[in-house]
Parts: sequence; C-alpha cells; structure tokens
Amino acid sequence: MSQDLKRAYHTIMGDHFPERMEIAFVSGGERTVLIYEKVSWVIDGLRQGLRYGENPGQEAALYKLINGNLTLGEVEMIAPGRYLVSDMELLQSGKHPGKTNLTDADNALNILRYLTDRPAAAIMKHNNPSGVALGESLVEAYIKADLADHVAAFGGCIALNRAVDRATAEAIAERYVEVVVAPEYEAGSLGILARRKNLRLLRVGNIGRLSEFAAERFVDFKSLIDGAVIAQLSYLPQVRTRDDLRLAETTYQGQTYRVEREPTEREYEDLLFGWLVEAGVTSNSVLYAKDQVTIGIGAGEQDRVGVAEIAHDKAYRKMADRLAFERHGVISSALEEGARRQIEAEVAEQHGGLVGAVMVSDAFFPFRDGVEVGLREGVS
Repeated sequence: MSQDLKRAYHTIMGDHFPERMEIAFVSGGERTVLIYEKVSWVIDGLRQGLRYGENPGQEAALYKLINGNLTLGEVEMIAPGRYLVSDMELLQSGKHPGKTNLTDADNALNILRYLTDRPAAAIMKHNNPSGVALGESLVEAYIKADLADHVAAFGGCIALNRAVDRATAEAIAERYVEVVVAPEYEAGSLGILARRKNLRLLRVGNIGRLSEFAAERFVDFKSLIDGAVIAQLSYLPQVRTRDDLRLAETTYQGQTYRVEREPTEREYEDLLFGWLVEAGVTSNSVLYAKDQVTIGIGAGEQDRVGVAEIAHDKAYRKMADRLAFERHGVISSALEEGARRQIEAEVAEQHGGLVGAVMVSDAFFPFRDGVEVGLREGVS
C-alpha cells in the first residue's frame, strides 16, 4: 500500500452534504415528505460527520429520519424517532467512523433483532457476518462467534445484545477490533476496552428494545449509475418460528413426494438460527451452523455450488484455526509443521465440524449438486 493511500485512510474529511434532506413521494396529487437531518458527533472538541464513504476520497454523510410517515399498500414504514445506529452515542472514537463501520453495525443489528432471547454476538466484516453465536452468557457468545472465524474477526465490528460486562470486555480487549456496539457498558468495562485507543465504542440505547424492530420495514434506496433510483421495501424474513418451517413436498407425474425424516429438536433450532443469520448475508449464499454457532459462511456468489464449496472450505479452515488458537495461541498457518499436520488430520476426521450440522441457503437449487456438497460431509 502506498504512503499516499495510507494517508488517505487517515485523513479526516470535511464533507459538503447539506444539513437536511427531503424525499417526497407523490401519488394522485397527495404528497408525502420524509425529512432527514444530518448526523454528527463532537470528537476532541470538533463536530464531525462520517470519516468517508465506501472508500477514501468518497465524501459521505449519515442522515436520520426526523419527520414523515409513509404507507405503501398495507405496509407502514418505520416512524421517525425510533433510532438505532443513527442516534448512537460515540463513547470512545480514536477516529470517527466511516460508512462501512456504520453499515457493519447496522447489519449486525439486522441479525440480532431476531436473536433476542439469549445472549448473542455478531461479528461483521465488510457488511457480512464472519461469525454469529448464541451463548449462556455474553462472553460465551462472543468467544464462540470470534472462534467461528478467528482470522476474519480481526479488525471487525462486534455487536452484542446485552450490556458488556468485565469478562466480555477482557476477551474483546485481547484482540484488534474496529467497532463494538452494545446497549450498555457495565462498570469497569469501559476502562478495560479503553486499552485499545482506536477502538470505536458505540452505545445504542434502543438495542434493549431490539425485538420490536423484528417486524419493522423501511424504504431501501439503491442509486444507479445514471442517477436513477430503485426504491424497494426492506427485506423481512417470513420464517421466524418452528411452525413456519415446512417439510419439502412436491407432486411429479401424479405422485406426491415428501421428506421422510422430520428434523430433530436441535436441528430445528439450528435451522431457525441459521436462517435468521442468513437474513444478514449477501444474497445467493450458503452457511452451515451447529449448536447455535455458524461453522462456515459463504457470502453471495455467482453460483450455488461454488458458494456451498466456499462455506465448506471455510468450515475446514476455520476449525483448524480454532483448534490451533485454543491449544497453541496462534492460527494454524503459524504452527510448526508437525502440530499443523496433527490438527489438519483431526479436522479431516471430523469433516470440518460439519457432521450433524444444518445447511441454510437463500439460493435457488434446481439440481442436487449444491446440496450434495454438504451431504458428503455429514450435514444432516
């Protein structure tokens, strides 16, 4: 990386976006106006907005909805004033956040809004989860999510659905992390996390009511190269409970075929967990999960077989890294050859931890080739 590019990544950028933005929807002479206000933070005595956009050199601004309600058909959009990321408190910044920091935090909450019953952790990297896990405690959930992909979690965004306690703070402080998002930080935890000077600590008060956002929808805008705009309803998973999962059935040449074995209780739990995590993975993806932890995540790819194989390969590599880190304190590639070969043999014997796992995808599977990638490894 050149020195100029390094400097660009560390340049505080004064953007030229206006303080307010209005978007009007007009139908049959009736006009609905959504009014947005620019968000900024006071850092070291200076009021600053987003550091930059997708890349250095791209000015960017964050706006929050402050007025206007929109109803499309029978769908009512989220009302102003119910803020999450757009109204967060920046408790420690080091450097103020950029666009990817906020979209990582937002997509993590997009996953966690469906996982509110137990302590949960979602670690994001470039808008896709590297690891998601539930636990009996917050520190257990975080460690499981971190070890699900220990390499990708480096420099990631950690989102937690419970107040950060000292044990969780100690675990996080051992790693280089860009962002931590939580509803609160218990006494002593901020001091522990402050060891990492450039760590951005965000407090999002509404996380405590995160389950209320599970059914909320908003207008999702996508700009095209010629300035055109696509407006769509935000995605909302229809499968949210065990009863929503239907056993596959089809009729062919007058004969009906059904799945012969119903999932076990554990498989049902993992299927639901995996599907709700899938809501935050780029489309045309495959993930494997077991015991409420992601094992391998293949983010959106061009073909279903390829993404199933990517998730499969990750399961093998990430299990090797997890075992190496738990036993030797380093990832598998840093081990001496003998120790590395021993772990690789163990991973191969256990099929990357895929035996008994579930396989989840939003992709279209017209043939069985994609599914067979998991079946060959013992995915049940």
